[in-house]
Amino acid sequence: MQTDYDLIAIGGGSGGLAAAIRAARHGARSAVIEPGKLGGTCVNRGCVPKKIMFNGAVIAHHLDDAPSYGFDITVNGFDWAALATARNAYVHRLNGNYRARLDKLAVTEIGGRARFLDPHTLDVAGTSVTARHIVIATGGSPNVPDVPGAGLGITSDGFFELKDQPRRVAIIGAGYIAVELAGMLHALGSDVSLVMRREHLLGRFDALLRETLIEQMLEDGISLLSGAQVTALERDDEGAIAITCDNQQQHTGFDAVIWAIGRSPNTLDLDLGNAGVDVDRQGFVITDDYQNTNVDGIHAVGDVTGRAALTPVAIAAGRSLADRLFGGKPDAHLDYTNIPTVVFSHPPIGTVGLTEQQAREKYGDAVRVYQGSFTPMYHAITRSRTAAAMKLVTLGNDEKVIGCHVIGLGADEMLQGFAVAIRMGATKADFDNTVAIHPTSAEEMVTLRG
Repeated sequence: MQTDYDLIAIGGGSGGLAAAIRAARHGARSAVIEPGKLGGTCVNRGCVPKKIMFNGAVIAHHLDDAPSYGFDITVNGFDWAALATARNAYVHRLNGNYRARLDKLAVTEIGGRARFLDPHTLDVAGTSVTARHIVIATGGSPNVPDVPGAGLGITSDGFFELKDQPRRVAIIGAGYIAVELAGMLHALGSDVSLVMRREHLLGRFDALLRETLIEQMLEDGISLLSGAQVTALERDDEGAIAITCDNQQQHTGFDAVIWAIGRSPNTLDLDLGNAGVDVDRQGFVITDDYQNTNVDGIHAVGDVTGRAALTPVAIAAGRSLADRLFGGKPDAHLDYTNIPTVVFSHPPIGTVGLTEQQAREKYGDAVRVYQGSFTPMYHAITRSRTAAAMKLVTLGNDEKVIGCHVIGLGADEMLQGFAVAIRMGATKADFDNTVAIHPTSAEEMVTLRG
């Protein structure tokens, strides 16, 4: 078949760029179709700008703790606009870096939105392009519920467009985006309420992490409103936003409300029916272990598949796909087990493998758990303290570690090494036989006792 390209990635985010760039390195004629800025959600409205805001919030914590370490300092204020300007400039540089990388590898960048005409043909703003392989990597978008006044709220995308720091803000949701924004805004000085439909947050995480974070958020002064299904937003008599819930309660006085209730795949405008591509009930593209859809030559990676919506996952899946298609590695594919992830809450969370509940449901009495809680040494002389807790979930007589969960200062950095060990099949004895690095929080992981 004569085509314009060997591979076209629909979407210039993490997964699409990874697939197109790796394919080009293997000598394939590659293109990326993107209507917006290169880098996708992660670079422009997600991981990268979020981590910069998180870093700012961490500095705020350190400024609060500085007097305990002997520093006589005066904080004259916090300039939200200055941080946002620096953040946006960094993101802009990353956009340019991606463009330079595409140019260097002769990967064509096509601006616009793509829709399928047939399994090998796409229309972009009236121009048809063809490829032997098409990778759907369009990501997802934040959900906004169909309730009266919903437009008074913003999403996580809108958060990064805020010109001024909200004085009093309500975040509706209980997932990782909700808790990250709540902790970040509170640390930077906002009055924060977290409105949750259920009684707890981070429902898919280990109970130890959920419970420890809730306790810390309450101690910090974040208001947690649980069991509250939001039914409407409206302006009160003073112009503030009021939230009405199904329990007949109303909460008002907010100058910002942020929806953080999940994300949906960007598939509606792709005309997937013209290519015969199957999606599930939520619109996610269905793929096999090799990122193949049900149509030969059409693949999908990243958040649009509904599998482990994480930037490194999309990158790894895109690269493995390109290696299989063009790099002479017919068995290359991403193993979705034991994927580590971090929540940039306050304090941060790191987790990999099965939760205790998942392990017990799957293996029953063959599971043994080791856990502990402590105060990080950083807080030995500070007035404020943040919690820390760790849990190892093990299986069988050899106590193979099948789950590792940690919350506390440094959890985001320490998890990576433990994830490698678990990936390699480490046992509890391997952890116990590793000499601890003292004094650190990480040493607690190799000294846990039953």
